[in-house]
Amino acid sequence: MQPVLLVLGALSAFGPLSMDLYLPALPGLAADLGVSSSTAQLTMTSCMVGLAVGQFITGPLSDRFGRRRPLLIGVLVYAIASLLCAISPGAGVLIGLRLVQGLAGGAGIVIARAVVRDLYDTDAAARVFSMLMIVTGAAPVLAPVIGGQLLHVTSWRGLFVVLSLIGCVLLVASAITIHETRRARPVIAAHSAIGDLRAVMQDPRFVGFMLVQAFASGMLFAYITMSAFVLQDQFGFSSQSFSFVFAINSVGLVAAGRFSAGLVGRVGPVRTLVIGATVGLAGAVMLLVGAALAVPVPVPVLLVVLFVTISSVSLTMPTATALGMHHHGDRAGTASGVLGLAQFGFGSVVGPLASVMATSMLSMSLAMVVTTAATCVALGMTIRITSRAGTSPKLGTTEEFSDSPLP
Repeated sequence: MQPVLLVLGALSAFGPLSMDLYLPALPGLAADLGVSSSTAQLTMTSCMVGLAVGQFITGPLSDRFGRRRPLLIGVLVYAIASLLCAISPGAGVLIGLRLVQGLAGGAGIVIARAVVRDLYDTDAAARVFSMLMIVTGAAPVLAPVIGGQLLHVTSWRGLFVVLSLIGCVLLVASAITIHETRRARPVIAAHSAIGDLRAVMQDPRFVGFMLVQAFASGMLFAYITMSAFVLQDQFGFSSQSFSFVFAINSVGLVAAGRFSAGLVGRVGPVRTLVIGATVGLAGAVMLLVGAALAVPVPVPVLLVVLFVTISSVSLTMPTATALGMHHHGDRAGTASGVLGLAQFGFGSVVGPLASVMATSMLSMSLAMVVTTAATCVALGMTIRITSRAGTSPKLGTTEEFSDSPLP
């Protein structure tokens, strides 16, 4: 993998890296600051909100000023905010700094996508986004393990120092490997940003693929939010056993990302997206049926189905991203920001909403069925809208996503 792709993948991993590295330290953080576990969880929520909003804000800015300057500023602020988190005196300050950290980290995520769109056409971009999943998929595997090991020699404050150092390394790496891929526009006006946003949101193809990506991320976040309670409380897994299962499923995301990159080259991005959405829905339905049966299904069978279902995300999300940004090269930052807001915004509410019922295999699989079914519906409607535009519905190519006007 080229050095620039490694750096773009690392920037795309700001989300899981910022949230997962210090997951093992949450109990110690709550005890050290004298707050409840729910208050400690707010440090996670504020970071996720920051990641969503940061992408929405920075994307249009990168269309105005170019990619490089907002990226370097964002990564610099991320490193500084992470260091300030390490010395925060209380939970309130930490929650606020985590919001800033997320806002800055969102710059890396959104601009990484925009740079890919600047450099590659749709088919190639779909393959590159799938390759980036190899890097971003490794973060949920490694981050909790590394965080747990670091806690043997430091506290939760030390983990934020590590995040600050990672930010510094990425700042240097970005400065060296990522050159300007978009020329800044000479006129910087609010109405231009609003016009870009309006153009993006008035494109039904973009909105369709945005919904596909958002619903797919909702399925993934439902799993991330609820799986620890389901596997440990309902099935009696130890924390170590759960970490192993979580790591295996994350490896599945990485492997599926590699498979998706090759599949796009053989059958095209649209058919790859259809395959991913179909596999995800089939797996989620099997999980729901298994959870609802009076006779318990063997746990290994459920784990295999869960592995396949989660891995399907690597076929849907990167491909939907590439197809959604296909017609918006001139406003790739804005398009990327809207996609990021939809992904993290929708994903952040699915888990808590599903948990209101109960943290059980039944509720988790039901949430996964609803989100994967919505993914398939959004995809079907998008393909139908495109076909009605008068273009050829060849699922193996991007011909059906031509620039012909839609009715």
